[in-house]
Amino acid sequence: MASITQAKNESTLLKKVWDIANVLAAAGVGFTDYITQLTYILFLKMDSEKEELGLGSAIPEGYKWEDLVELNGTDLVDKYEEILKELSKDTGLIGTIFTKASNKIDRPVMLAKVIEMVNGENWYMMEGDFKGAIYESILEKNGQDKKSGAGQYFTPRALIKAIVDVVDPKITETVADPACGTGGFLLAAFEHMKPQSREIEKQNFLKNRAFFGADNTPLVVTLASMNLYLHDIGTAKSPIVCQDSLIDKSDKMFNVILANPPFGTRPQGSVEVYANRPEFVKTSDNQVNFLQHIMSIVKDKGRVGVVLPDNVLTDGGATAKVREKLLKDFNLHTILRLPTGIFYANGVKTNVLFFDKGNPTKDIWVYDYRTGIKHTLATKPMTRENLDDFVASYCSGHIQDRVQTYSEENPNGRWRKFTEEEVYSRDQLKLDFKWLDLGAKDDRTITEILNDMQSKSAAITDAVTKLQEILGGIDL
Repeated sequence: MASITQAKNESTLLKKVWDIANVLAAAGVGFTDYITQLTYILFLKMDSEKEELGLGSAIPEGYKWEDLVELNGTDLVDKYEEILKELSKDTGLIGTIFTKASNKIDRPVMLAKVIEMVNGENWYMMEGDFKGAIYESILEKNGQDKKSGAGQYFTPRALIKAIVDVVDPKITETVADPACGTGGFLLAAFEHMKPQSREIEKQNFLKNRAFFGADNTPLVVTLASMNLYLHDIGTAKSPIVCQDSLIDKSDKMFNVILANPPFGTRPQGSVEVYANRPEFVKTSDNQVNFLQHIMSIVKDKGRVGVVLPDNVLTDGGATAKVREKLLKDFNLHTILRLPTGIFYANGVKTNVLFFDKGNPTKDIWVYDYRTGIKHTLATKPMTRENLDDFVASYCSGHIQDRVQTYSEENPNGRWRKFTEEEVYSRDQLKLDFKWLDLGAKDDRTITEILNDMQSKSAAITDAVTKLQEILGGIDL
């Protein structure tokens, strides 16, 4: 009964959020700008509620909720902008959430509507799972909005959950995402790790020291920080930082890396990666540089699950050198081939690479969830259940028990092992493993095909002639 009530409350609250989004959209405020402002306002309200409960306030006097909520007109906009400017200077959690904050709702009546909606609820005492679910729903909606371009920050939650399930982070381990977007991987890892122990010490470590996320877009850092904060993670200091991971030379190392880094070439005007990281193989490909960065920050015996496009597995030159290093210094034991239609960017062919640090690669197991698979974001999105067979085949924690579904008797089995000899004999160590052939085969000779075409043509001609005879002289 409680879950039904919670679902009802969640949908009621979400309806309020969408209703205001529609009003603002009509006034020219895009969904991404709305979410950002909602985040700032929500944090101010929650801080006020926290103070009322005697738990103190993190916000300096003169810049609090009560300094804002009774105002209207231009006074409201002026005060709101003053608060954003002041809080963006903070060096702790507040500064992270208000990273480069600026007002995008300049019409007082519209800003008042958002404040009124937030003021109508008591947010701080809501269950973390509940308020977190609301915020996640808002982020997902934003990811689906093609106009906002926010899809680039949003990895399908079904895929994230499957990756986390097989990598299996433990409650005592550190987990990082150097291209964290809105924090989906970190949040899924938290939900996976949280039930593993009730010990207060371990739970405190989990909430305050286990996670690290980075993104170079201030807006995204705000959304990710708030996403984790609403799930009671990093309530004193956000685990999210605004930085360009590819030029980060810190010595932080992590037990687990989970990521879906941005693809393509580095934006013009960016600092050249190789200039800051001379130990890297020089390349302008973002994804190849992120792979190198991930390889550099995972601890010995650490585990990685990372989404990367096909070219990382197939390109020559610098990419081939990185691939060789990956196979030499890491155990790339599993590749999941993904279909198109699961990301907000169209036609992207990707894989998930799973590797451990410390031993060289020998056999590689490949699960082909691409060939013959069709997904669309609107009508047939990928679900976690779609990946059940992959997760079961992976045998997380006991990979010695893996069993191929591919065989001579079943050449279209999706789970296949490629031996060390097969891996290292491939040209330039290209890892584009393909073997499924689910198309209907045509065993006819060319002569037989031509004869069939001729007979069908003759049949059509004959049918047209008969139709003309039946119609006779009728004037149509």
